[in-house]
Amino acid sequence: MQHDLAERCRAITGTRWFSVAVLALILANALVLGVETYTGFAARRHDELKLVEHCFLAAFTLEILLRAGAHADRPRDFLRDPWNLFDLAVVLCAFLPVIRENATVLRLLRLARVLRAARFLPQLRIVLVAVARSLPGTVSFLLVGALLLYVYAMVGWLFFAAEDPEHYGSLGRAVLTLFLLMTLDGLGDAVRAGLEISRWSIAYYASYVLLGSFVLVNVLIGVVLTSLEEARDMERDLEAPPGAPVPPTSQPSSQPPSQPTSQEVLHARVVAARRALADLERSLAELTPPPPAPERDPARPSR
Repeated sequence: MQHDLAERCRAITGTRWFSVAVLALILANALVLGVETYTGFAARRHDELKLVEHCFLAAFTLEILLRAGAHADRPRDFLRDPWNLFDLAVVLCAFLPVIRENATVLRLLRLARVLRAARFLPQLRIVLVAVARSLPGTVSFLLVGALLLYVYAMVGWLFFAAEDPEHYGSLGRAVLTLFLLMTLDGLGDAVRAGLEISRWSIAYYASYVLLGSFVLVNVLIGVVLTSLEEARDMERDLEAPPGAPVPPTSQPSSQPPSQPTSQEVLHARVVAARRALADLERSLAELTPPPPAPERDPARPSR
């Protein structure tokens, strides 16, 4: 029974038109959300928009039921997929009374449906997976960046607080100023204002821009690119059919080559002995002189 149900549901969810239809529903849902931002139109068409929202909810509920039915014979596989869990949470939360009564939370939940488009767009899915995998490296980047901001903000407060209190009058203002300078926004004005205070301020701004805008940003780009490459490899492995040969790698194998067995060694020796005997017979045949021709009897008359 469960196997038959799973086969029927997979026959529907595995087709291309099903994915296209769900993607069209997601985009239509996003369009309706945008239309609702026009208060005049939303007030006039409140009942129609409410009906459309119920239709969207029914369609998405049917979709998640079909996906769950496709895993009826293996429900654990359905729960192991993060996208299935995300879709299930988005649909189920819409039926909770607390969320349905809160218009703001309900709109945010409906907005989360737009993210489901990544399920049907491989490139967007790769980018989202790469962003998720780069979070640990991004946290380390934020810690180093916060430490750099704090040190330079304290130095700027010590040297520029009296002459430039608008930008360095407190630690918070100094951090905000340096954070904006990390994007190179207003760097020229800041350098000119610093030169009016001290000519050594050029070393302060030059070192900060070098470390904050160039080194740290390039490190962050490297972390994201590495995560993007890992996400592409994961997507390639997921799309590969089961049992497909693994592409060879340039890295040497860590396992030592297998040793030949005694039978293989004996067979190789027999083959070598036969080859040697054949060569010996050929050599003897070349060295042996041809037999002499028979002599003719002179007393026998010739015919």
